[in-house]
Amino acid sequence: MASQDPLVPVRGSERAPLPNAQAAGPSAQKERLEVTVRVRPRNSLQPLAASNALADTPITQRRYLTREEYADQHGADPQDLAAVEEFAKAHGLKVVDSSVPRRSVIMSGTVEEFNKAFDTYLEQYQTPDGSYRGRKGPVKVPATLKDVVEGVFGLDDRPQAKPHFTFRNAAQGIQAHTVASSFTPPQLAKLYNFPANLDGDGQCIAIIELGGAFRTADLQAYFTRLGLPVPNVKAVLVDHAHMHPDDSDGEVMLDIEVAAAIAPKARIVVYFAPNTSQGFLDAITKAIHDDQNTPDVISISWGNPEKTWTQQALEQFDQAFQVAASLGVTICCASGDAGSGDENPDRGVAPDGLAHVDFPSSSPFALACGGTKLVASNGSITGETVWNEDPLRSATGGGVSAVFALPSYQNNAQVPVSVNPGGKPGRGVPDVAGDADPATGYQVRVDGQDTVIGGTSAVAPLLAGLVALLNQGLGHPVGFLNPLLYGSLAGSPAIRDIVQGDNGAYQAGQGWDACTGLGVPDGTQLLQALGG
Repeated sequence: MASQDPLVPVRGSERAPLPNAQAAGPSAQKERLEVTVRVRPRNSLQPLAASNALADTPITQRRYLTREEYADQHGADPQDLAAVEEFAKAHGLKVVDSSVPRRSVIMSGTVEEFNKAFDTYLEQYQTPDGSYRGRKGPVKVPATLKDVVEGVFGLDDRPQAKPHFTFRNAAQGIQAHTVASSFTPPQLAKLYNFPANLDGDGQCIAIIELGGAFRTADLQAYFTRLGLPVPNVKAVLVDHAHMHPDDSDGEVMLDIEVAAAIAPKARIVVYFAPNTSQGFLDAITKAIHDDQNTPDVISISWGNPEKTWTQQALEQFDQAFQVAASLGVTICCASGDAGSGDENPDRGVAPDGLAHVDFPSSSPFALACGGTKLVASNGSITGETVWNEDPLRSATGGGVSAVFALPSYQNNAQVPVSVNPGGKPGRGVPDVAGDADPATGYQVRVDGQDTVIGGTSAVAPLLAGLVALLNQGLGHPVGFLNPLLYGSLAGSPAIRDIVQGDNGAYQAGQGWDACTGLGVPDGTQLLQALGG
Protein backbone atom coordinates (compact mmCIF):
# COMPACT_ATOMS: atom_id res chain seq x y z
CA MET A 1 0.00 0.00 0.00
CA ALA A 2 1.69 3.16 -1.16
CA SER A 3 2.54 5.60 1.60
CA GLN A 4 1.35 8.50 -0.57
CA ASP A 5 -2.07 6.88 -1.03
CA PRO A 6 -4.54 9.72 -0.33
CA LEU A 7 -6.95 9.38 2.58
CA VAL A 8 -10.71 9.41 2.07
CA PRO A 9 -13.57 9.44 4.59
CA VAL A 10 -15.38 6.22 5.43
CA ARG A 11 -18.94 6.88 4.32
CA GLY A 12 -21.30 7.47 7.23
CA SER A 13 -18.57 7.55 9.88
CA GLU A 14 -19.08 11.16 10.97
CA ARG A 15 -19.36 11.70 14.71
CA ALA A 16 -20.27 14.73 16.84
CA PRO A 17 -19.88 15.10 20.60
CA LEU A 18 -22.86 14.28 22.79
CA PRO A 19 -25.05 17.37 23.26
CA ASN A 20 -24.12 17.72 26.93
CA ALA A 21 -20.41 16.88 26.54
CA GLN A 22 -17.46 19.17 27.18
CA ALA A 23 -14.03 18.51 25.68
CA ALA A 24 -11.46 17.83 28.43
CA GLY A 25 -8.26 17.43 26.43
CA PRO A 26 -6.63 14.78 24.26
CA SER A 27 -6.89 11.10 25.13
CA ALA A 28 -3.74 9.62 26.64
CA GLN A 29 -1.52 8.87 23.67
CA LYS A 30 -0.31 5.53 25.06
CA GLU A 31 -3.77 4.30 26.03
CA ARG A 32 -4.43 0.98 24.29
CA LEU A 33 -7.68 0.13 22.58
CA GLU A 34 -9.14 -2.22 20.01
CA VAL A 35 -10.99 -1.26 16.86
CA THR A 36 -13.28 -3.34 14.65
CA VAL A 37 -13.12 -2.68 10.90
CA ARG A 38 -16.06 -4.05 8.92
CA VAL A 39 -15.44 -4.88 5.26
CA ARG A 40 -17.77 -5.35 2.31
CA PRO A 41 -19.34 -8.74 1.53
CA ARG A 42 -17.63 -10.92 -1.07
CA ASN A 43 -20.83 -10.83 -3.12
CA SER A 44 -23.71 -8.37 -2.84
CA LEU A 45 -26.31 -9.07 -0.16
CA GLN A 46 -29.04 -8.20 -2.67
CA PRO A 47 -29.72 -11.86 -3.61
CA LEU A 48 -30.50 -12.53 0.04
CA ALA A 49 -33.35 -10.02 -0.09
CA ALA A 50 -34.82 -11.91 -3.04
CA SER A 51 -34.60 -15.34 -1.39
CA ASN A 52 -37.68 -17.10 -0.08
CA ALA A 53 -36.19 -16.91 3.42
CA LEU A 54 -37.18 -13.23 3.41
CA ALA A 55 -40.52 -13.63 1.63
CA ASP A 56 -44.09 -14.51 2.53
CA THR A 57 -43.26 -18.17 2.04
CA PRO A 58 -44.60 -21.05 4.17
CA ILE A 59 -42.06 -21.80 6.87
CA THR A 60 -41.49 -25.41 5.87
CA GLN A 61 -40.81 -24.33 2.28
CA ARG A 62 -38.21 -21.74 3.20
CA ARG A 63 -34.61 -22.43 2.27
CA TYR A 64 -32.14 -20.94 4.71
CA LEU A 65 -28.42 -20.66 4.15
CA THR A 66 -26.18 -22.59 6.47
CA ARG A 67 -23.54 -20.55 8.25
CA GLU A 68 -20.92 -22.19 6.06
CA GLU A 69 -22.82 -21.34 2.87
CA TYR A 70 -23.18 -17.73 3.93
CA ALA A 71 -19.46 -17.45 4.70
CA ASP A 72 -18.56 -18.91 1.31
CA GLN A 73 -21.02 -16.82 -0.69
CA HIS A 74 -21.34 -13.52 1.17
CA GLY A 75 -18.65 -13.42 3.84
CA ALA A 76 -15.60 -11.23 3.44
CA ASP A 77 -13.22 -11.80 0.55
CA PRO A 78 -9.96 -13.03 2.12
CA GLN A 79 -8.12 -10.54 -0.10
CA ASP A 80 -10.10 -7.68 1.46
CA LEU A 81 -9.26 -8.91 4.93
CA ALA A 82 -5.62 -9.22 3.94
CA ALA A 83 -5.59 -5.63 2.62
CA VAL A 84 -6.98 -4.32 5.92
CA GLU A 85 -4.49 -6.44 7.86
CA GLU A 86 -1.66 -5.00 5.76
CA PHE A 87 -2.93 -1.49 6.50
CA ALA A 88 -2.97 -2.28 10.24
CA LYS A 89 0.57 -3.65 10.26
CA ALA A 90 1.85 -0.70 8.22
CA HIS A 91 0.70 1.57 11.07
CA GLY A 92 2.11 -0.57 13.86
CA LEU A 93 -1.28 -2.00 14.80
CA LYS A 94 -1.64 -5.61 15.89
CA VAL A 95 -4.26 -7.81 14.22
CA VAL A 96 -6.20 -9.50 17.02
CA ASP A 97 -8.80 -11.33 14.94
CA SER A 98 -9.89 -11.62 11.33
CA SER A 99 -13.22 -13.25 10.45
CA VAL A 100 -14.70 -14.11 7.06
CA PRO A 101 -18.31 -14.64 8.25
CA ARG A 102 -18.31 -11.60 10.55
CA ARG A 103 -16.56 -9.56 7.84
CA SER A 104 -14.39 -8.03 10.53
CA VAL A 105 -10.78 -7.30 11.36
CA ILE A 106 -10.10 -6.43 14.99
CA MET A 107 -6.87 -4.54 15.56
CA SER A 108 -5.20 -3.17 18.69
CA GLY A 109 -2.85 -0.27 19.27
CA THR A 110 -2.43 3.02 21.07
CA VAL A 111 -4.44 6.19 20.73
CA GLU A 112 -1.44 7.76 19.02
CA GLU A 113 -1.23 4.94 16.47
CA PHE A 114 -4.94 5.00 15.72
CA ASN A 115 -4.96 8.78 15.37
CA LYS A 116 -2.32 8.48 12.68
CA ALA A 117 -3.79 5.42 10.99
CA PHE A 118 -7.31 6.86 10.61
CA ASP A 119 -6.43 10.56 10.48
CA THR A 120 -8.54 11.37 13.51
CA TYR A 121 -8.11 13.11 16.86
CA LEU A 122 -9.30 11.25 19.95
CA GLU A 123 -10.04 13.33 23.00
CA GLN A 124 -11.79 12.95 26.34
CA TYR A 125 -15.25 14.35 26.91
CA GLN A 126 -17.00 14.98 30.20
CA THR A 127 -20.75 14.59 30.60
CA PRO A 128 -23.00 14.66 33.69
CA ASP A 129 -23.05 10.84 33.48
CA GLY A 130 -19.29 10.36 33.17
CA SER A 131 -16.50 10.60 30.63
CA TYR A 132 -15.87 8.96 27.28
CA ARG A 133 -13.25 8.87 24.56
CA GLY A 134 -14.61 10.55 21.45
CA ARG A 135 -13.90 12.05 18.08
CA LYS A 136 -15.40 14.57 15.68
CA GLY A 137 -15.86 14.27 11.94
CA PRO A 138 -15.24 11.20 9.79
CA VAL A 139 -12.77 8.35 10.03
CA LYS A 140 -10.43 8.17 7.04
CA VAL A 141 -8.74 5.27 5.24
CA PRO A 142 -6.43 5.05 2.23
CA ALA A 143 -8.23 5.48 -1.09
CA THR A 144 -7.33 1.90 -2.00
CA LEU A 145 -9.58 0.75 0.86
CA LYS A 146 -12.42 3.15 0.06
CA ASP A 147 -14.67 0.45 -1.38
CA VAL A 148 -13.42 -2.24 0.99
CA VAL A 149 -14.06 -0.69 4.41
CA GLU A 150 -17.72 -0.18 5.34
CA GLY A 151 -17.32 0.80 8.98
CA VAL A 152 -14.78 1.53 11.71
CA PHE A 153 -15.95 0.97 15.29
CA GLY A 154 -14.23 1.41 18.65
CA LEU A 155 -12.36 4.69 18.34
CA ASP A 156 -15.25 6.39 20.11
CA ASP A 157 -16.38 4.56 23.27
CA ARG A 158 -19.39 6.63 24.34
CA PRO A 159 -22.30 4.60 25.80
CA GLN A 160 -24.36 3.73 22.74
CA ALA A 161 -27.58 2.22 24.07
CA LYS A 162 -29.89 2.11 27.05
CA PRO A 163 -31.79 -0.87 28.45
CA HIS A 164 -35.56 -0.62 28.06
CA PHE A 165 -36.80 -1.76 31.46
CA THR A 166 -38.33 -0.08 34.49
CA PHE A 167 -38.77 -1.34 38.04
CA ARG A 168 -42.34 -0.92 39.17
CA ASN A 169 -41.23 0.94 42.30
CA ALA A 170 -39.32 3.42 40.13
CA ALA A 171 -42.49 4.16 38.19
CA GLN A 172 -44.98 4.33 41.05
CA GLY A 173 -45.02 8.12 41.03
CA ILE A 174 -46.16 8.01 37.42
CA GLN A 175 -48.56 5.13 37.87
CA ALA A 176 -50.20 5.89 41.19
CA HIS A 177 -53.57 6.13 39.48
CA THR A 178 -53.37 2.64 37.99
CA VAL A 179 -54.56 -0.65 39.42
CA ALA A 180 -51.38 -2.68 39.91
CA SER A 181 -51.08 -6.37 39.18
CA SER A 182 -48.23 -8.53 38.01
CA PHE A 183 -47.58 -11.83 36.32
CA THR A 184 -45.06 -14.61 36.20
CA PRO A 185 -43.91 -15.42 32.67
CA PRO A 186 -45.79 -18.76 32.70
CA GLN A 187 -48.98 -16.91 33.63
CA LEU A 188 -48.46 -14.59 30.65
CA ALA A 189 -47.74 -17.57 28.42
CA LYS A 190 -51.09 -19.03 29.43
CA LEU A 191 -52.94 -15.74 28.97
CA TYR A 192 -51.36 -15.34 25.52
CA ASN A 193 -52.18 -18.96 24.64
CA PHE A 194 -48.61 -20.05 24.02
CA PRO A 195 -48.40 -23.75 23.06
CA ALA A 196 -48.60 -25.60 26.39
CA ASN A 197 -47.16 -28.85 25.03
CA LEU A 198 -43.85 -27.30 23.94
CA ASP A 199 -40.83 -26.41 26.06
CA GLY A 200 -38.14 -25.18 23.64
CA ASP A 201 -36.21 -28.44 23.72
CA GLY A 202 -33.39 -28.41 21.16
CA GLN A 203 -33.53 -24.63 20.70
CA CYS A 204 -31.03 -21.92 21.62
CA ILE A 205 -31.99 -18.37 22.63
CA ALA A 206 -29.27 -15.72 22.40
CA ILE A 207 -29.53 -12.63 24.60
CA ILE A 208 -27.45 -9.49 23.99
CA GLU A 209 -26.37 -7.57 27.09
CA LEU A 210 -24.28 -4.41 27.32
CA GLY A 211 -23.72 -4.46 31.06
CA GLY A 212 -24.75 -6.16 34.26
CA ALA A 213 -24.48 -9.75 35.40
CA PHE A 214 -26.60 -12.72 36.42
CA ARG A 215 -26.50 -14.64 39.68
CA THR A 216 -26.85 -18.40 39.59
CA ALA A 217 -28.34 -18.39 43.09
CA ASP A 218 -31.11 -16.05 41.92
CA LEU A 219 -31.87 -18.28 38.93
CA GLN A 220 -32.03 -21.34 41.17
CA ALA A 221 -34.38 -19.63 43.63
CA TYR A 222 -36.58 -18.13 40.91
CA PHE A 223 -37.09 -21.24 38.82
CA THR A 224 -37.48 -23.48 41.85
CA ARG A 225 -40.32 -21.24 43.00
CA LEU A 226 -41.91 -21.47 39.55
CA GLY A 227 -41.56 -25.25 39.59
CA LEU A 228 -39.45 -25.15 36.42
CA PRO A 229 -36.00 -26.58 35.71
CA VAL A 230 -33.13 -24.19 36.38
CA PRO A 231 -32.04 -23.07 32.89
CA ASN A 232 -28.75 -23.89 31.25
CA VAL A 233 -27.28 -20.37 30.96
CA LYS A 234 -23.94 -19.79 29.27
CA ALA A 235 -22.08 -16.48 29.19
CA VAL A 236 -20.04 -15.48 26.12
CA LEU A 237 -17.76 -12.50 26.74
CA VAL A 238 -17.23 -10.28 23.68
CA ASP A 239 -14.53 -7.59 23.28
CA HIS A 240 -13.04 -8.30 26.72
CA ALA A 241 -16.34 -7.68 28.48
CA HIS A 242 -16.83 -8.96 32.01
CA MET A 243 -19.91 -9.68 34.04
CA HIS A 244 -19.97 -6.84 36.56
CA PRO A 245 -23.02 -6.33 38.77
CA ASP A 246 -24.41 -2.84 38.11
CA ASP A 247 -27.62 -0.97 37.36
CA SER A 248 -28.18 -3.24 34.34
CA ASP A 249 -28.61 -6.39 36.45
CA GLY A 250 -32.37 -5.91 36.23
CA GLU A 251 -32.16 -6.08 32.44
CA VAL A 252 -30.01 -9.19 32.45
CA MET A 253 -32.12 -11.11 34.95
CA LEU A 254 -35.37 -10.01 33.32
CA ASP A 255 -34.23 -11.25 29.91
CA ILE A 256 -32.98 -14.60 31.17
CA GLU A 257 -35.87 -15.30 33.50
CA VAL A 258 -38.58 -14.41 30.98
CA ALA A 259 -37.05 -16.28 28.03
CA ALA A 260 -36.17 -19.37 30.07
CA ALA A 261 -39.56 -19.51 31.81
CA ILE A 262 -41.33 -19.44 28.44
CA ALA A 263 -39.00 -22.07 26.89
CA PRO A 264 -37.61 -23.97 29.91
CA LYS A 265 -35.73 -26.59 27.92
CA ALA A 266 -34.03 -24.13 25.57
CA ARG A 267 -30.36 -23.32 25.99
CA ILE A 268 -29.78 -19.69 26.97
CA VAL A 269 -26.57 -18.00 25.77
CA VAL A 270 -25.91 -14.47 26.98
CA TYR A 271 -23.45 -12.40 24.95
CA PHE A 272 -21.95 -9.71 27.19
CA ALA A 273 -20.22 -6.80 25.45
CA PRO A 274 -19.17 -3.23 26.29
CA ASN A 275 -21.88 -0.62 25.85
CA THR A 276 -20.39 0.95 22.72
CA SER A 277 -21.37 0.77 19.07
CA GLN A 278 -18.41 -1.58 18.58
CA GLY A 279 -19.35 -3.85 21.47
CA PHE A 280 -23.02 -3.95 20.47
CA LEU A 281 -22.26 -4.81 16.84
CA ASP A 282 -19.58 -7.36 17.72
CA ALA A 283 -21.95 -9.11 20.13
CA ILE A 284 -24.64 -9.35 17.46
CA THR A 285 -22.32 -10.69 14.76
CA LYS A 286 -20.78 -13.10 17.28
CA ALA A 287 -24.21 -14.48 18.11
CA ILE A 288 -25.37 -14.70 14.49
CA HIS A 289 -22.26 -16.54 13.34
CA ASP A 290 -21.71 -18.64 16.47
CA ASP A 291 -21.28 -22.11 15.00
CA GLN A 292 -20.89 -23.70 18.43
CA ASN A 293 -24.03 -22.45 20.18
CA THR A 294 -26.01 -21.88 16.94
CA PRO A 295 -28.80 -19.66 18.33
CA ASP A 296 -32.15 -19.74 16.52
CA VAL A 297 -33.46 -16.46 17.94
CA ILE A 298 -31.77 -13.36 19.39
CA SER A 299 -33.36 -11.11 22.02
CA ILE A 300 -32.21 -7.47 22.17
CA SER A 301 -33.59 -5.14 24.84
CA TRP A 302 -31.14 -2.26 24.36
CA GLY A 303 -31.42 0.70 22.01
CA ASN A 304 -31.51 4.45 21.50
CA PRO A 305 -33.16 6.94 19.12
CA GLU A 306 -32.03 6.66 15.51
CA LYS A 307 -30.51 10.13 15.61
CA THR A 308 -27.86 8.99 18.14
CA TRP A 309 -26.28 6.48 15.74
CA THR A 310 -23.78 6.99 12.95
CA GLN A 311 -24.90 6.06 9.47
CA GLN A 312 -22.22 3.36 9.32
CA ALA A 313 -23.64 1.77 12.48
CA LEU A 314 -27.22 1.89 11.20
CA GLU A 315 -26.15 0.20 7.98
CA GLN A 316 -23.94 -2.46 9.54
CA PHE A 317 -26.49 -3.49 12.18
CA ASP A 318 -29.16 -3.65 9.48
CA GLN A 319 -26.92 -5.78 7.27
CA ALA A 320 -26.24 -8.12 10.18
CA PHE A 321 -29.97 -8.53 10.77
CA GLN A 322 -30.53 -9.27 7.09
CA VAL A 323 -27.86 -11.95 7.27
CA ALA A 324 -29.58 -13.40 10.34
CA ALA A 325 -32.84 -13.60 8.38
CA SER A 326 -31.11 -15.50 5.58
CA LEU A 327 -29.81 -17.99 8.18
CA GLY A 328 -33.26 -18.49 9.73
CA VAL A 329 -32.41 -16.55 12.90
CA THR A 330 -35.17 -14.32 14.31
CA ILE A 331 -34.18 -10.96 15.83
CA CYS A 332 -36.56 -9.65 18.55
CA CYS A 333 -35.92 -6.01 19.52
CA ALA A 334 -37.56 -3.83 22.18
CA SER A 335 -39.13 -0.70 20.68
CA GLY A 336 -38.39 1.66 23.59
CA ASP A 337 -40.04 2.91 26.78
CA ALA A 338 -40.35 6.68 26.27
CA GLY A 339 -43.31 6.92 23.93
CA SER A 340 -43.22 8.37 20.45
CA GLY A 341 -40.40 10.76 21.40
CA ASP A 342 -38.07 7.98 22.62
CA GLU A 343 -36.20 10.48 24.84
CA ASN A 344 -36.70 10.06 28.58
CA PRO A 345 -35.73 13.27 30.44
CA ASP A 346 -35.00 11.21 33.57
CA ARG A 347 -32.20 9.38 31.76
CA GLY A 348 -30.05 12.34 30.85
CA VAL A 349 -31.92 13.12 27.62
CA ALA A 350 -33.35 16.51 26.75
CA PRO A 351 -36.36 15.82 24.49
CA ASP A 352 -36.29 17.85 21.30
CA GLY A 353 -40.06 17.79 20.80
CA LEU A 354 -39.86 15.54 17.72
CA ALA A 355 -40.94 11.94 17.27
CA HIS A 356 -38.20 9.30 17.11
CA VAL A 357 -38.13 5.55 16.74
CA ASP A 358 -35.69 3.37 18.60
CA PHE A 359 -32.85 1.56 16.89
CA PRO A 360 -32.09 -1.31 16.36
CA SER A 361 -35.81 -2.10 16.51
CA SER A 362 -36.35 0.16 13.47
CA SER A 363 -34.28 -2.10 11.24
CA PRO A 364 -36.65 -3.59 8.65
CA PHE A 365 -35.14 -7.01 9.45
CA ALA A 366 -36.00 -6.87 13.16
CA LEU A 367 -39.21 -8.04 14.80
CA ALA A 368 -39.92 -4.81 16.69
CA CYS A 369 -41.65 -5.46 20.02
CA GLY A 370 -43.98 -2.83 21.48
CA GLY A 371 -45.79 -2.68 24.80
CA THR A 372 -49.28 -3.01 26.22
CA LYS A 373 -51.04 -2.66 29.55
CA LEU A 374 -52.63 -6.01 30.41
CA VAL A 375 -55.51 -6.60 32.82
CA ALA A 376 -56.60 -10.15 33.64
CA SER A 377 -58.95 -11.88 36.03
CA ASN A 378 -59.43 -15.58 36.82
CA GLY A 379 -56.92 -16.62 34.19
CA SER A 380 -58.49 -14.61 31.36
CA ILE A 381 -57.65 -11.28 29.75
CA THR A 382 -60.24 -8.66 30.62
CA GLY A 383 -58.56 -5.74 28.90
CA GLU A 384 -55.44 -4.82 26.98
CA THR A 385 -54.55 -1.34 25.79
CA VAL A 386 -51.51 0.61 24.65
CA TRP A 387 -49.00 1.05 27.48
CA ASN A 388 -48.86 4.77 28.22
CA GLU A 389 -48.70 6.01 31.79
CA ASP A 390 -46.53 9.00 30.84
CA PRO A 391 -45.67 9.68 27.16
CA LEU A 392 -42.16 10.89 28.10
CA ARG A 393 -41.20 8.34 30.73
CA SER A 394 -43.41 5.28 30.70
CA ALA A 395 -44.95 4.42 27.35
CA THR A 396 -44.32 2.10 24.46
CA GLY A 397 -42.00 3.29 21.73
CA GLY A 398 -43.23 3.37 18.16
CA GLY A 399 -43.50 5.55 15.12
CA VAL A 400 -42.08 6.00 11.64
CA SER A 401 -38.38 5.65 10.87
CA ALA A 402 -36.46 8.65 9.64
CA VAL A 403 -33.74 6.36 8.29
CA PHE A 404 -35.26 3.22 6.78
CA ALA A 405 -37.71 3.28 3.90
CA LEU A 406 -41.07 1.55 4.13
CA PRO A 407 -40.30 -2.15 3.61
CA SER A 408 -42.32 -3.98 0.98
CA TYR A 409 -43.97 -6.21 3.56
CA GLN A 410 -45.62 -3.08 5.07
CA ASN A 411 -46.96 -1.82 1.75
CA ASN A 412 -50.53 -2.73 2.68
CA ALA A 413 -50.30 -1.91 6.39
CA GLN A 414 -51.32 1.74 5.91
CA VAL A 415 -48.32 3.03 7.84
CA PRO A 416 -48.82 6.79 8.13
CA VAL A 417 -46.16 9.33 7.30
CA SER A 418 -44.13 10.67 10.21
CA VAL A 419 -45.76 13.29 12.42
CA ASN A 420 -42.54 15.32 12.22
CA PRO A 421 -42.36 18.38 9.96
CA GLY A 422 -42.14 17.25 6.36
CA GLY A 423 -44.25 14.15 7.00
CA LYS A 424 -41.92 11.57 5.45
CA PRO A 425 -42.86 7.90 4.99
CA GLY A 426 -40.70 5.16 6.48
CA ARG A 427 -40.49 1.83 8.24
CA GLY A 428 -43.29 1.54 10.79
CA VAL A 429 -42.45 0.45 14.35
CA PRO A 430 -43.40 -1.82 16.15
CA ASP A 431 -44.54 -5.03 14.49
CA VAL A 432 -46.12 -6.82 17.46
CA ALA A 433 -46.55 -6.20 21.17
CA GLY A 434 -47.00 -7.74 24.60
CA ASP A 435 -47.40 -6.77 28.25
CA ALA A 436 -44.89 -4.05 29.19
CA ASP A 437 -46.48 -1.65 31.69
CA PRO A 438 -44.58 -1.89 35.02
CA ALA A 439 -47.98 -1.64 36.74
CA THR A 440 -48.92 -4.96 35.10
CA GLY A 441 -45.37 -6.20 34.91
CA TYR A 442 -43.27 -9.30 35.29
CA GLN A 443 -42.42 -10.97 38.59
CA VAL A 444 -38.66 -11.56 38.55
CA ARG A 445 -35.73 -11.94 40.93
CA VAL A 446 -32.78 -9.53 40.79
CA ASP A 447 -29.77 -9.35 43.11
CA GLY A 448 -31.42 -11.45 45.78
CA GLN A 449 -34.72 -9.53 45.72
CA ASP A 450 -38.09 -10.43 44.29
CA THR A 451 -39.43 -7.50 42.30
CA VAL A 452 -41.66 -6.47 39.40
CA ILE A 453 -40.27 -5.06 36.16
CA GLY A 454 -41.87 -3.73 33.02
CA GLY A 455 -40.78 -2.18 29.75
CA THR A 456 -40.55 -3.36 26.17
CA SER A 457 -37.35 -5.02 27.40
CA ALA A 458 -39.62 -7.75 28.73
CA VAL A 459 -41.48 -8.19 25.45
CA ALA A 460 -38.37 -9.04 23.41
CA PRO A 461 -37.43 -12.11 25.54
CA LEU A 462 -41.11 -13.04 25.89
CA LEU A 463 -41.46 -13.27 22.12
CA ALA A 464 -37.99 -14.82 21.74
CA GLY A 465 -39.25 -17.59 24.03
CA LEU A 466 -42.34 -17.95 21.84
CA VAL A 467 -40.15 -18.19 18.73
CA ALA A 468 -38.21 -21.03 20.38
CA LEU A 469 -41.52 -22.85 20.98
CA LEU A 470 -42.61 -22.25 17.37
CA ASN A 471 -39.30 -23.54 16.04
CA GLN A 472 -39.64 -26.67 18.14
CA GLY A 473 -43.26 -27.22 17.15
CA LEU A 474 -42.62 -26.75 13.43
CA GLY A 475 -39.33 -28.60 13.37
CA HIS A 476 -38.03 -25.74 11.25
CA PRO A 477 -36.82 -22.24 12.17
CA VAL A 478 -39.43 -19.54 11.63
CA GLY A 479 -36.68 -17.01 10.90
CA PHE A 480 -37.85 -13.68 9.50
CA LEU A 481 -41.52 -13.51 10.54
CA ASN A 482 -42.42 -10.03 9.31
CA PRO A 483 -43.37 -10.88 5.70
CA LEU A 484 -45.71 -13.60 6.97
CA LEU A 485 -47.28 -11.48 9.72
CA TYR A 486 -48.04 -8.65 7.29
CA GLY A 487 -48.79 -11.01 4.39
CA SER A 488 -50.61 -14.34 4.47
CA LEU A 489 -51.30 -14.15 8.23
CA ALA A 490 -52.71 -10.60 8.16
CA GLY A 491 -56.14 -10.47 9.76
CA SER A 492 -55.90 -14.03 11.08
CA PRO A 493 -56.62 -15.03 14.72
CA ALA A 494 -52.86 -15.44 15.16
CA ILE A 495 -52.59 -11.74 16.06
CA ARG A 496 -55.06 -9.98 18.36
CA ASP A 497 -55.44 -6.31 17.50
CA ILE A 498 -55.03 -3.66 20.21
CA VAL A 499 -57.22 -0.70 19.37
CA GLN A 500 -57.25 1.59 22.41
CA GLY A 501 -54.65 4.08 23.58
CA ASP A 502 -51.78 6.15 22.25
CA ASN A 503 -48.05 6.60 22.83
CA GLY A 504 -47.99 10.36 22.54
CA ALA A 505 -47.99 11.29 18.87
CA TYR A 506 -49.60 8.14 17.49
CA GLN A 507 -53.01 6.63 18.18
CA ALA A 508 -54.02 2.97 18.23
CA GLY A 509 -56.74 1.78 15.90
CA GLN A 510 -57.92 -1.06 13.72
CA GLY A 511 -55.09 -2.85 11.94
CA TRP A 512 -51.45 -1.83 12.22
CA ASP A 513 -50.62 1.21 14.32
CA ALA A 514 -47.44 2.85 15.60
CA CYS A 515 -48.21 1.87 19.20
CA THR A 516 -48.62 -1.91 19.24
CA GLY A 517 -48.06 -2.77 15.58
CA LEU A 518 -50.31 -5.56 14.36
CA GLY A 519 -51.17 -6.53 17.93
CA VAL A 520 -50.42 -9.32 20.38
CA PRO A 521 -49.59 -12.83 19.12
CA ASP A 522 -51.78 -15.75 20.14
CA GLY A 523 -49.10 -18.40 20.42
CA THR A 524 -51.12 -21.51 19.58
CA GLN A 525 -53.01 -19.81 16.76
CA LEU A 526 -49.71 -18.55 15.36
CA LEU A 527 -48.21 -22.04 15.46
CA GLN A 528 -51.21 -23.44 13.61
CA ALA A 529 -51.18 -20.63 11.05
CA LEU A 530 -47.50 -21.29 10.37
CA GLY A 531 -48.24 -24.94 9.69
CA GLY A 532 -47.80 -26.55 13.09
